[in-house]
Amino acid sequence: MVQETDGKYALGKQSVEIKNPVYIMESASVVGTKEGQGPLGSLFDMVGQDDMFGCDSWEEAESSLQKDAVYLALGKAGLKKEDIRYLFAGDLLGQSIASSFGLAGYEIPLIGLYGACSTCGLSLSMGAMAVNAGYASHVACVTSSHFASAEKEFRFPLGYGNQRPLSASWTVTGSGAFILGDTPGKKARARITGITTGKIMDFGLKDSMNMGACMAPAACDTIYQNLKDFGRQPSDYDKIITGDLGTVGQHALIDLLDERGADISGQHMDCGIEIYDAKAQDTHAGGSGCGCSAVTLSAYILKKIEEGEWKRVLFVPTGALLSKTSFNEGQTVPGIAHGVVLESPE
Repeated sequence: MVQETDGKYALGKQSVEIKNPVYIMESASVVGTKEGQGPLGSLFDMVGQDDMFGCDSWEEAESSLQKDAVYLALGKAGLKKEDIRYLFAGDLLGQSIASSFGLAGYEIPLIGLYGACSTCGLSLSMGAMAVNAGYASHVACVTSSHFASAEKEFRFPLGYGNQRPLSASWTVTGSGAFILGDTPGKKARARITGITTGKIMDFGLKDSMNMGACMAPAACDTIYQNLKDFGRQPSDYDKIITGDLGTVGQHALIDLLDERGADISGQHMDCGIEIYDAKAQDTHAGGSGCGCSAVTLSAYILKKIEEGEWKRVLFVPTGALLSKTSFNEGQTVPGIAHGVVLESPE
């Protein structure tokens, strides 16, 4: 069933087709040293000389990542902070302190978001809706994560020196910022043409050291619903890209979708697998964190779309909705995933 309202289409149960043009005008990526040493290292806009980024704490360093990413994205787009109507931002830290402290100096109205590691997809979805509806001509979407601040927040202090199982992923130190607009500007990087908002999925898993398995059911549900709502097959996308399932979650996702009759093995790619060298860098299952999908989208995925290699991509950042409180109380780890359809701007 299709419901039409002023040029915007609600499709099926969870999707929206963006009819009024929404462009990713520009973007920027700022990463830490480990990410700079990975296979995508030469593509990032800024690589820190050390992971403190000149700050006194890990949390301040993460705030600095966001501040720098927005600054670089604005400069590349030829815009000033006064041109941005809203900031859509979030991170992994308690009460999103990386965003609030990092972005306060811009004095731009802030819409704070939390989708765990899916926040990049959530921010792009909300930003695109605002631009499509005419509430803003330009918005900025930004998110971040930091290996040390995330370990401190969710697992163990680094000084504890705990052993990580092979199913564990490595939280990316990085921030990605995106400028969305109703015009392409100098040369848009991509166009957002659709959104599939995810549901909370809980398969009863409790292992915080196996985020890929916890998030795979949510990725499966969102991808399947996107295909159903838009009436598409996996082959209608050049790539179906998840955020940070890693090697363990990738296998689970493909198996879960295969059970539903959707084979995405030929199109699937995961940002957590792409960002690190599995042999040369000791990251076990791959990369994770809000910054993982954000910096990979900015540096690598949008480049492929710009160059015409990929015409249509389904970008599905994935998130695990746990906190240290819920984990310590023995709760399960629910997952969520938000889908964003990206196409060539021409």
